[in-house]
Amino acid sequence: MWRWTRKDENRPVPIPSAVPPVRTIPSEESVQTVPQLQSVESLRTDVTRIGKSIVIKGDVSGSGDVYLDGDLEGSVELLDGSLTVGSGGCIRANLQARSIVVQGRVDGNLYGLERAELKKSATVVGDIYTPRIAIEDGAFLEGNVRVYKDIPRSQTKKASAAATVK
Repeated sequence: MWRWTRKDENRPVPIPSAVPPVRTIPSEESVQTVPQLQSVESLRTDVTRIGKSIVIKGDVSGSGDVYLDGDLEGSVELLDGSLTVGSGGCIRANLQARSIVVQGRVDGNLYGLERAELKKSATVVGDIYTPRIAIEDGAFLEGNVRVYKDIPRSQTKKASAAATVK
């Protein structure tokens, strides 16, 4: 008589080997390094970077974005730009910019036309005038915070010269 069998029944059953299968190790070419965390300002290419070894005594003005990690004594006016004071930055000046982020030390008033932010490593001795503010836990502030819809302009040389002409 005829009997139907499955094809699998006629195959020999594999006997498990005592040796575990060999795992391949990827070559060094496929290993990728993970980049370290960096601030957004340090990744952008259109930001002017002022390094740790730079010392500026005078006024800084313009319309671009600036990342300052050095020392500055004077004033900063970036009406259309943002200013980031890096963790190594030390500024003795009034700062006026569209957006201000402080990670280092600032001795002077901050005029953030849109916002101001103090990171946990920030030390600010002075008043802050801004419509929006963010202060991380651990930041040091000795001064007042004034939240205004319209920010008063800092007393720059240009503003004081215009006031004496009238």
